[in-house]
Amino acid sequence: MMRVARLYDYGDVRIENEPIPEIGPADALVKLAVCGICTSDTLPWYVRRKAPIVLGHEPAGTIVEVGSEASGFSPGDRVFVHHHAPCMRCRLCRRGHFSMCPTWKASALDPGGLAEFVRVPGLNLTTDTLKLPASLTLEDGAFVEPTACAVQALKRRARMKRGDRVLIIGMGIMGQILALVARHYGASTVIAADMVPYRLAKARELGADRSVDVTRETLSDSVAVATGGDLADVVVVGPGTIAAMASGFPAVGVGGTVLLFTPAEPGRTLAVDPYDLYSRDITLTTSYSCGPPDTREALEIVSLGVVNAKKLVTHRFPLEDAASGFQTVAEAGESVKTLVVIDEKQA
Repeated sequence: MMRVARLYDYGDVRIENEPIPEIGPADALVKLAVCGICTSDTLPWYVRRKAPIVLGHEPAGTIVEVGSEASGFSPGDRVFVHHHAPCMRCRLCRRGHFSMCPTWKASALDPGGLAEFVRVPGLNLTTDTLKLPASLTLEDGAFVEPTACAVQALKRRARMKRGDRVLIIGMGIMGQILALVARHYGASTVIAADMVPYRLAKARELGADRSVDVTRETLSDSVAVATGGDLADVVVVGPGTIAAMASGFPAVGVGGTVLLFTPAEPGRTLAVDPYDLYSRDITLTTSYSCGPPDTREALEIVSLGVVNAKKLVTHRFPLEDAASGFQTVAEAGESVKTLVVIDEKQA
């Protein structure tokens, strides 16, 4: 038997016992060490669409068993495991839209990252399970997936270029990672916007050139000052609120891109002036999750120390207290990254 943290509703996380998954011939069994809590897993509307469920899609651990037909992995391998895997053959995969692939959407870890063990299906194992170099801790491994989401957003969707002025709205964990990756990609100016002083201070500590407290300053005016009047070349909007999304457009400059990183609740409407987009040549795009090319690049970025646990982890909770971890993330206060430590000896 093993323990899992199962969500039944927003704020309702229960520790339960269930059998350790049995693996098939192409699968692997991973004993998890840690799993990050994603902000999306604390959105009430999102949780209620999926519950009851064992969430957790930022796991890292050690392989303890492989199926008779599995190749390339052995017990003892320390790995990052992606919770979804695309087919790599369909039209969507060929166009780089891996998270839209029907196979990707149907794939999953069994039962999820907030468990002592997970069964990694053969497709996930061969397509997007990555061995961690000895230089990385398993806590570092939990940053591969969120870093890969930043890679896809900035490189493949926003098409950020070296020298761009980049504005990140929302400096929770993904905002901090996006800012670090933007700098790694050569952003000349990184501007961090939020309403929580702690997170703005953290962004400055990690290298942001300018921070904007949106409760005290007009965002577009502050961005104009920071860019010599040009405004931002790339604006990434982290929060899934209409107000946050709307604030991105006045802050983007001519020829720039606004990227919506998190969805609003289904049915909400964002008012956009098409003439403004047209007359200023503004690109509006989105980015959801990541694919195999992104996770591999993310592992390189984490290996370089651009993103790692030492810089970003502020809270750790044991599996039996996962509920407190979810509450910490949901409160969006003086925290950046929250990890659930499942096996302290490994982590």
